[in-house]
Amino acid sequence: MADRYLHLTGTAPGKFLTRKLGLPQPARLRRWTLETPALTGPVVHLTAGESAVTEELAAALTATGLAVTARADRPAALVLDATAVRDTTGLAAVHAALHPVVRSLAPGGRIVVVGVRPSPDDHHQAAAQQALEGFVRSLGKEIGKGATVQLVRVDPRAVASAESTLRFLLSPRSAYVSGQVIELTAAAPDPVTDWAAPLTGRTALVTGAARGIGASVASVLARDGAHVICLDVPQAQEDLVRTADRLGATALPLDITADDAAARIAAAAPDGLDVLVHNAGITRDRRLANMPAERWAQVVDVNLDSVLRTTDALLKTGTVNRGGRIVATASIAGIAGNNGQTNYAAGKAGIIGLVRSLAPRAAADHGVTVNAVAPGFIETRMTAAVPLLIREAGRRMNSLAQGGLPVDVAETIAWFAQPASAAVNGQVVRVCGQSLLGA
Repeated sequence: MADRYLHLTGTAPGKFLTRKLGLPQPARLRRWTLETPALTGPVVHLTAGESAVTEELAAALTATGLAVTARADRPAALVLDATAVRDTTGLAAVHAALHPVVRSLAPGGRIVVVGVRPSPDDHHQAAAQQALEGFVRSLGKEIGKGATVQLVRVDPRAVASAESTLRFLLSPRSAYVSGQVIELTAAAPDPVTDWAAPLTGRTALVTGAARGIGASVASVLARDGAHVICLDVPQAQEDLVRTADRLGATALPLDITADDAAARIAAAAPDGLDVLVHNAGITRDRRLANMPAERWAQVVDVNLDSVLRTTDALLKTGTVNRGGRIVATASIAGIAGNNGQTNYAAGKAGIIGLVRSLAPRAAADHGVTVNAVAPGFIETRMTAAVPLLIREAGRRMNSLAQGGLPVDVAETIAWFAQPASAAVNGQVVRVCGQSLLGA
């Protein structure tokens, strides 16, 4: 559904009126297209303190294909190496590095602060590195002009593992991702022959793929070279086949809650799956006092229990290949809660628990990463049916002051799915324009 307010603020009269009234002025976001696949302009590489990984980080930035420099008049991105920040003196160096240049960032620009994990053995270092999280989240809320700000915590022994993450965050693909903290492991990335099609030769399955976010995920994975199996309930078969045919994909009409769902998925992928995307989900909203047991059970079964069952079965049978990627869909509702959605929020919060617990074991036992996206207000047929005032509030209650698009969720999933993203494991990344609600 068209965002008429966003269109209005893009006109001269609209800009004047909203400025006078003190209303939000969202910037039109530039997303990935064939014509605009990358940011326009250089990346300024800054350092706070005496970093031990300066050369490694510079090499990872250069590998993204962007022009990296020490200064520029109108940079497309600022990357601050804060890995050496160990105390409040180091935090002063963060201010000293960014304060003089933050106003020069181009509209729609990117700021990435690179830190390390807070140490359990050094409370001064832990305090300083945790302080970077508050700094980044706050800067993301004040930067404006469609710009985004993230914190990436690297393992100093494996900075090269950050390349796929830097490629994503320093690109139009991450337009609706802001205020996020991403922790990387030291896992070595699998090689990528062609960054324009990093999933070439890989098989991906997407549940709930007939339309909406699921169809967009299938489309982006196919764009990136994957052979996609599109799964949805038999009732949606017409839309499912249409989506699959458009992408040269395989349609698999199947209720993901069926007892034999995992077996039928394995049969549809005789060479195994390299990417498994749990996107299928339903809502049955009602306040708890008015919610019958069947409404609760339906939502938890589809949104959480089916994910647990099929993931367990597909890992146990080896259907998910080594080097594979599992991505589940959580929600901002699972983080902040939502009126009338105790069942939905419980299921989506459960997805977050699944990811955090399973990720290290799946990596150790199966060579598979497990991550989740947590969408906020995304423009879909479901949100188009929300009453006008509630819909407008949902759109504006984030740092970018607008709703996201299904492709924003899809691009984030595609980053998780890349073979080079082996170091991205156990992460729950909100695709919400940095929602003003929730942690």
